[in-house]
Amino acid sequence: MIQTVLDILSIRKDFPILNRKVNGYPLVYLDNAATSQTPQKVIDTIVDYYSRYNANIHRGVHTLSQEATDIYEQARQKIQKHFNAAKPQEIIFTSGTTHGINLVANGFASFLKNGDEIIVSALEHHSNIVPWQMLCERTGAVLKVIPMGLDGKLIMEEYHKLLSQRTKLVFCNHVSNALGTINPIEEIIEAAHKLGAAVLVDGAQAAPHLKADVQKLDVDFYVVSAHKMCGPTGVGMLYGKEEWLNKLPPYQGGGEMIAEVTFEKTTYADLPHKFEAGTPNICGGIAFGAALDYMNAIGFDAIAQYEHELLEYATKELLAIDGLKIYGELKEKTAVISFNIEGLHPYDIGSILDKLGVAVRTGHHCAQPIMDFYKIPGTVRASFSFYNTKEEVDILVASVKRAKSMLS
Repeated sequence: MIQTVLDILSIRKDFPILNRKVNGYPLVYLDNAATSQTPQKVIDTIVDYYSRYNANIHRGVHTLSQEATDIYEQARQKIQKHFNAAKPQEIIFTSGTTHGINLVANGFASFLKNGDEIIVSALEHHSNIVPWQMLCERTGAVLKVIPMGLDGKLIMEEYHKLLSQRTKLVFCNHVSNALGTINPIEEIIEAAHKLGAAVLVDGAQAAPHLKADVQKLDVDFYVVSAHKMCGPTGVGMLYGKEEWLNKLPPYQGGGEMIAEVTFEKTTYADLPHKFEAGTPNICGGIAFGAALDYMNAIGFDAIAQYEHELLEYATKELLAIDGLKIYGELKEKTAVISFNIEGLHPYDIGSILDKLGVAVRTGHHCAQPIMDFYKIPGTVRASFSFYNTKEEVDILVASVKRAKSMLS
């Protein structure tokens, strides 16, 4: 493997928030699986948009509207290139991953009938569970679940047993937000397609750490959120194969998504506008493109390699603490560590860490079925990004030890 050295100190200077102090301590931000931080380049893009281009898009003949339209559509093309979609119209701007999933679920309501089956995995975020439950309630379809093992890995033998001629849809996250498990989505997609079922992959947790090639994966739908990958909140993308997007009915009605409207009948616009009703988050879409530029300039191979080093180091140091247990023990995982200390509640640990300037997430991480499987109320989750350091890992470990001594 080629060793790539990142200039972490230089990278950290790109993120103004990392200079903050919290409760008198330097901020150690380890909640990246919830929201990553935003580099100055992306912040500048947001300011630049509102300072120079602020206008509605696709509708105006005036200069500002045309310029805003151009840079917005350039951002769509950046996203297309990053995920290797075949065409720019296969990229639908959304408000985030949840929006994208609900858009697809709503569309499939017109295709499913009583007795059809859809499959999700036991490792899903609530956003990739609840919409499908709602879909089943509307259509009479049956929801089935790929089980997981204690190591945090899906039991793929059981997945293959669940598949049948009644299977119409399969949904799985690329990476578990609670455990960091990288799921075998290539195998999941291939097996589903052999039976003619469509596959949606929730890429929210994968996109910050690896580049998904949607054509190579042959996935039907792929959804991500910009705020997980150095972009702003309130914007994301749905990739869909053109043939599927043409089949699905619009999710919302309104301006922009129409070709012609009369009181008798409305015809819908071509892709991607068919699914982009109303004024979009124009600035957010442009900033999403800027965030991809920033991360690609660093390089995803270099990011993955460095984050893996952080993961291995943090795992080793944390496991040296008596009574500490990590959930999700696979080698194939992203830089996420979910842990508990015997006899202590994760919320109490997280609260003390916050007093020491260390930001982690506690609770069930919108993945309550995983916590129920392990019979625990939740975990402490430390999630790392390429701008974190081993020195910050040392602070985390020292803070966990202090929390343990205070609470024991």
